[in-house]
Amino acid sequence: MDSAKFKALMRHQAGAVTIITVGKPGERTGLTATAMCSLSDSPPSVLICVNRNASAHTPIRANKCFAVNILAQEHFDLARRFSTKLVEGEARFDADAWETLDTGAPALKGSLATLDCELMDEHQFETHSIFIGRVKDGTFREDVQPLLYFRGDFWDVKGR
Repeated sequence: MDSAKFKALMRHQAGAVTIITVGKPGERTGLTATAMCSLSDSPPSVLICVNRNASAHTPIRANKCFAVNILAQEHFDLARRFSTKLVEGEARFDADAWETLDTGAPALKGSLATLDCELMDEHQFETHSIFIGRVKDGTFREDVQPLLYFRGDFWDVKGR
């Protein structure tokens, strides 16, 4: 199967939209991603898949940590900002909207949920690295709805 057909098929799987972040203020970077899932509850862990060309790839390795910020539907513009090459690195972060977690990773204030992760393992597969993170801490909100990615666009649970 060619990659275009595979991408078209995978766009039919609705997924939670996350921003994976890493780095201390002045050196922060991140990316919008749907390739994240829970791995185990003992120990609490997640896996994320990051393209080796992504700006966050090398810093995740170097810092040995990352945050998974699960977005609420109000974060549509932020999801777009972190998914474009027009704005990169520290320029993607609004100073007042972020805080630093115990691992040193940046966390979005007001996210639907944030997981503070220590990098435990890494596996290579073709163009991507599969990073396994032990969840050290986290926060969540029950008063907001998720932002979803479906058929190549961002959606809320009621539609677009």
